[in-house]
Amino acid sequence: MVTTPMSLPDSRTEPDGSAVIRVLSYNVRSLRDDTEALARVIRACAPDLVCVQEAPRFFRWRKAAARLAAMTDLVMLSGGATAAGPMLLCSLRATVERTEDVLLPLTPGLHRRGLATAVVRFAGARLGVVSCHLSLQREERQAQAGLLLDRVDAMGVRHAVVAGDLNDVPDGGAFRRLAGRLQDCRTVRPWGGENTFPPGAPSKRIDAVFATGGIEVLGCGVPEALQGIEDADLLTATDHLPVLAALRVPAGD
Repeated sequence: MVTTPMSLPDSRTEPDGSAVIRVLSYNVRSLRDDTEALARVIRACAPDLVCVQEAPRFFRWRKAAARLAAMTDLVMLSGGATAAGPMLLCSLRATVERTEDVLLPLTPGLHRRGLATAVVRFAGARLGVVSCHLSLQREERQAQAGLLLDRVDAMGVRHAVVAGDLNDVPDGGAFRRLAGRLQDCRTVRPWGGENTFPPGAPSKRIDAVFATGGIEVLGCGVPEALQGIEDADLLTATDHLPVLAALRVPAGD
């Protein structure tokens, strides 16, 4: 059953120290489209964490990333050119423990890929987070999915979230590899829309949010009917639709 758009919980801290957070995954196409529309969509989602793909990577990329953060009332956490495109933004609600940008092995003739990673705390909840953008090439993409899971294991956290543009659909090898180890949040608790690409007539779900076991999924999907989200903004912001998830992260390490 798909929950109604207004049922997606707001961020909050529970009495037991657990945290309800909103995680947004968004391919922003190097900010080459309508940045004002993009910022409106992100603000309307009220995220605690944004896993960005295709962040600016070239001339004055830090300035462009900082501008996006300022336009969305967020701060830059990690990534960008130093992670070959993935980037993390966070709200001031997050306490940052550490960050690390990871470059994945380069296949000659293909684009360099990487991961933006961080460990953060929300009240009493500690969380690892990874933004990823996997390869267009099937074999490389499947190998990168395995390296991504290895990185999650190496973060030393009980709870983690992985989000990004997989360039793969749910029955593809890389997607299935991730879903075999992590919760596919959209499948666990559908909310909003499903497909993410292309924005005008979405026919593929290639963007996703995953969570480790123990994290409660409260809703996940494309925020197409969320208050403050306009269809025109979704169409002009970038060439992907975003994925928004509400998660309850238990307290403790």
